[in-house]
Amino acid sequence: MVARRKQVSENQLTADGATETPLETEKEATMTKYTLPELPFALDALEPYIDAKTMEIHHGKHHAAYVSNLNAALEKHPRFFDVKLEKLLRNLASVPEDIRTAVRNNGGGHLNHSFFWPLLAKGTGAEPKGTLVGAIAKTFGSVEDFKKQLATAATTRFGSGWAWLSLDRYGQLVVHSTANQDSPVIEGFTPVIGLDVWEHAYYLKYQNRRADYIDAFWNVLNWDQAETNFADAYARLKSE
Repeated sequence: MVARRKQVSENQLTADGATETPLETEKEATMTKYTLPELPFALDALEPYIDAKTMEIHHGKHHAAYVSNLNAALEKHPRFFDVKLEKLLRNLASVPEDIRTAVRNNGGGHLNHSFFWPLLAKGTGAEPKGTLVGAIAKTFGSVEDFKKQLATAATTRFGSGWAWLSLDRYGQLVVHSTANQDSPVIEGFTPVIGLDVWEHAYYLKYQNRRADYIDAFWNVLNWDQAETNFADAYARLKSE
């Protein structure tokens, strides 16, 4: 009942053109800029499923560009360096209009990719264990049924975007997709698993065969990290 009342309140705020919560910043910004995180594995660690050249370009060029562009945008309003990126994205209507689109696109790109890299690991592909697998089975029927739903979300995402397994505001697992670099947090979701289906994530190896890339993803998905993401997301939801 508490969560549902909270949802109604947020809907009312959104309908009135406001945001969930106002952005609060320190009086003087620390100007701590965002940096590109290192990959938790070697560039060639995911071969043959994801090739080293793709990883080099994806991380070192595309993700790096999101970080650079985000910093450039926030330099125009440096007080927002003191606001957590997730909070900025949850409250885009409170971000100054002249940088709002840049924060949405590049902030989302940075947040999404920083979330994505730890979900990839060498020598994985085993079935999940722990509380996440139970929640998946309860929601989708089985892990295989979940994989099919995520594959459908990834395959049918027109153009560039992401497919996600997320927790909604009520603690329910949902499969959904987002366009471009939109983060699930913009829509009020907390991601557990994310799959990048921008062409730069797979085109060198798979060309237009997005479905083959999606199939390969299950061979490098780090289920232990997904379990951690699920536990953290659920604990956070309960504390709100």
